[in-house]
Amino acid sequence: MHSSSFFSFCSYEGSDSSISKVQNLRLYDVDSSRVRLEASVGFALLDCCFGAESLAYSAASDGCIRRCDLHSGSCDAIGYHEDVATCVVYSDETGQVISTGLDKKMVSWDIRSSKSSHVRHMGAEVKTMSLSGRYISVAIGGSIETYDLRYMEGPASLTNSCFDVRIRSLCSVPYCRGYAAGSVDGTVALEISNPTTSEVTRYAFRCHPKSADGKKHLAAITDVQFNPSIFGAFVTGDNRGNLLAWDAQSKRRLFEFPQYPTGVASLAYNCNGQLLAVASSHTYQEAIETEVVSPQIFVCKVGDP
Repeated sequence: MHSSSFFSFCSYEGSDSSISKVQNLRLYDVDSSRVRLEASVGFALLDCCFGAESLAYSAASDGCIRRCDLHSGSCDAIGYHEDVATCVVYSDETGQVISTGLDKKMVSWDIRSSKSSHVRHMGAEVKTMSLSGRYISVAIGGSIETYDLRYMEGPASLTNSCFDVRIRSLCSVPYCRGYAAGSVDGTVALEISNPTTSEVTRYAFRCHPKSADGKKHLAAITDVQFNPSIFGAFVTGDNRGNLLAWDAQSKRRLFEFPQYPTGVASLAYNCNGQLLAVASSHTYQEAIETEVVSPQIFVCKVGDP
C-alpha cells in the first residue's frame, strides 16, 4: 500500500494454480472501494510495488520487470530475468529497482536506460525479499542475507541462519535494523534493534496454537508485515486464513482477526499504518487446495479487527 488511500494488487484470472493465464495489475481507491486502474500484461504477475511519481513495477512469469504508469495504464519493460521473476522492490533512497528470479540472480536496474546496473549471482532461487532504507534482505532456503544498496558488488553485510526449513515470507523493520521471517512450518524468527539503546532482540516462536486434537498446526506463514507507525507491532498471516497481531517487545499476541475464508496470500499497511490490506486466496501450499471461494481483498482499520 502506497498512500493513505491507494494500494496496488496483482493477480491472475482463473480457477487453478497455473501461471499461464492473463494477468492484471489493479490500483484500488480504498475510500471509494473502486478500482481506479487495471492494466493487463499477458503474463502471471508474482509481485508488484509502488515507485516514484505515480509509477508501479511488476515481476512476471515471463521474467520481465515492467514499469506501469498509474495515470495512463501503459506498461513498458525495463529488463528481463532468464527465468520467472519472483520479487521486485523500489528504493526511494537510491532510486533503484531491484528484482530477483528463479534464475538465481538479484538484479539492480537503471530505470533510465532499461539496463541492469548490477547482477549478483545468489547461488539459489530467491522467492522473497524485503527492503528498508538502503538495506535489502533476501531469503535463501532457511537463511537471510542482507546487502547495502550502495555496495552491491561487495559481500553480504549480514547473514543469519534462521530455520532448518525454507523461509516463506520476510519483512524488514521499516524504522530500524531488523526483520521478521516466517517459515513453511508455522514458525516466526524475529530480530529487531532498539534505536535508542542499540539493544538487539532475537527470538523465534511458533505462530499458532495447538489445534483441538492436540496436533500442532503446520500452516505456512505466507506473509508478515510491520506496522510503520507502531514500534514492534507486526502481523502474520498463514495459508489457513489465520491473521494475528503481535508485539515484538513484550513477546505476546495482541489479538486475532476473524479467520479468512481462504489463505492469507499477502498483507500490506498504508504509509501511516492506519489501514491493513489483506489479500485472501488459495496459496497452493497444499496439494488438496481447491479454489471454491474467489480471491478477495479486505481492508481493516488498525485496532478494529
